[in-house]
Amino acid sequence: MKQKNTLKTILLDMDGVLWQGPQPVLEIRLLFDRIQKLGAQALCVTNNSTRSVSYHLDMLKGFGVSLDPSSIITSAEATAHYLEGKFPRRGSLFVIGESGLRDALVRSGFQVLADGSGKEAIAVVIGLDREFTYRDLELAVRYVGQGAEFIGTNPDLTIPTPTGVAPGAGAIIRGVELSSGKKAHIIGKPHPELFTLALTRAKSLPSETLMIGDRLETDILGAQKMGMKTAVVLTGITREEQAATWDPKPDIIAADALQVLDAIRNNDGKFV
Repeated sequence: MKQKNTLKTILLDMDGVLWQGPQPVLEIRLLFDRIQKLGAQALCVTNNSTRSVSYHLDMLKGFGVSLDPSSIITSAEATAHYLEGKFPRRGSLFVIGESGLRDALVRSGFQVLADGSGKEAIAVVIGLDREFTYRDLELAVRYVGQGAEFIGTNPDLTIPTPTGVAPGAGAIIRGVELSSGKKAHIIGKPHPELFTLALTRAKSLPSETLMIGDRLETDILGAQKMGMKTAVVLTGITREEQAATWDPKPDIIAADALQVLDAIRNNDGKFV
């Protein structure tokens, strides 16, 4: 008979799992209470690089949930962590991105170049920037062509908005890739850096970890590659028929994250 693994850590995507925009998609405090009752720890992991950790902590606090800052991992935080290891002496970065990304990089000791002022950039870092300009594209291509490391926070080509689908960070990254002829090193899901940082902070093995997400091509694919168990929820971008035909199939397909916990509870706190 196949060995069952006890669940130690649950990784939660936020957009599409906890909320859509400012609106919760379930009872968030109840979700965290029930995770605690299962004896598991929760970490929130998001490809959104535009918001700071403190922003997400405040959002959760508004729903009655208090977490330690180390329990929130954004693609901006994971990117800063990666660059700290890559460039221990720090240096100057050319950044396309919003305040969440810029603040994370500055807190890690890097200088963010304001323009093409002639200073050398050790890396070009690109996340979602809703005020992105042609000049930004020109400078990014120039610095990459001069040998700067090329880093992307996350590969999402689109993001959901109240008025429909909009271009994501991946669309900007793709433009620089095409113009420069260089491929970006991507940090966010489904790539391993963000997941590895989460496992390190949680002191958890992949076999003890469940990823709950709403995007098959980032949350689920990345967790599957890491050897984690996976649950896709239908409160975000994925439809049930898409989840059912994904290969390999997620371990759990559920209406929302609370239903995922129901499935685990009904299996005596274990998951196959």
